[in-house]
Amino acid sequence: MNEIQKNVLGEDLEECSKDPLTGWYRDGCCSTDEKDLGVHTVCAKVTTEFLVWCKEAGNDLITPHPEYGFPGLKDGDGWCVCASWYARAVAAGKGCPIYLKKTHEKTLKLIPIDVLKKNAIDLS
Repeated sequence: MNEIQKNVLGEDLEECSKDPLTGWYRDGCCSTDEKDLGVHTVCAKVTTEFLVWCKEAGNDLITPHPEYGFPGLKDGDGWCVCASWYARAVAAGKGCPIYLKKTHEKTLKLIPIDVLKKNAIDLS
């Protein structure tokens, strides 16, 4: 996939994180395609509270899984989070900060822009 994908603001999608290396394609961006059933499109700056909530809810993002190239996350890491999981976290009051310019437009099919803006850390 080499066409430029768009963010939730309709602009070119910006890189989320190279360390740890994130994304459906493990290219640092929250780009996606039809095979990405988890919709890994929300660029989050994860917090301990968010990570603990995810683990308790059944999505362990803390434990490393090197066999999948997954380092395990810690407070402050950038990561392309599944849009459905992020929506659940927000509903539970556990949403972490996100970057709108780094969050793929496909997220808007699951989470309204006004909800995303409430947790955005890159609104100018």
